[in-house]
Amino acid sequence: MGDTPQHTNDDPGHLNRRGLMFILSSPSGAGKTTLSRMLLEADPEIALSVSATTRPPRKGEIDGVHYHFVSDAKFDQMVEEDDFYEWAPVFDHRYGTPKGLIRNALKEGQDFLFDIDWQGTQQLYQKDQQDVVSVFILPPSLEELRRRLEERATDSGDVIDGRMERARGEISHWAEYDYVVINDDVDACFAKVREILDAERMRRTRQTGLIPFVRELMG
Repeated sequence: MGDTPQHTNDDPGHLNRRGLMFILSSPSGAGKTTLSRMLLEADPEIALSVSATTRPPRKGEIDGVHYHFVSDAKFDQMVEEDDFYEWAPVFDHRYGTPKGLIRNALKEGQDFLFDIDWQGTQQLYQKDQQDVVSVFILPPSLEELRRRLEERATDSGDVIDGRMERARGEISHWAEYDYVVINDDVDACFAKVREILDAERMRRTRQTGLIPFVRELMG
């Protein structure tokens, strides 16, 4: 996780709370990456979840910041000890979300952002449903989604066809998420995502400071 931001608040009326795991998922081109970047820039109380991986670091990547780079043996040990919320093979390497580091930070009120697909979301739910809030981002139409992919000018027509086919499969899992937001306008969509996050932070079950506060209030 690297240097995890500490949850601080100088407001004397602030109550301690438990952090949450905030998931943004979408098909490629629907805006998940842009929304994630906007959220991390705008909200100091949420940090990007850092995955462990068995692949070697690329030029400029820092251990603990971009990824936790571990050996195959260490990854095997973490799997054996059930120290992942979710993990999966990707090409010739494996990626996973370390459990222990995140759980400790959640207790301190730190929120984490997860940029994962529906399969990773299901695994997180199975491991720690009480701390998970999931949002699925839909494009306004498949035609608009294809236009956005073509506008990038980074992929061939065949690659875009493949992305569109995968997008249909990903969209079929929309009903498994807590919230679904249509990204017709990125600023309006971002405002809705922030409203969801703010409301979920206020859930009574996450307000760990409420019990002592009410006890003191009642004398």
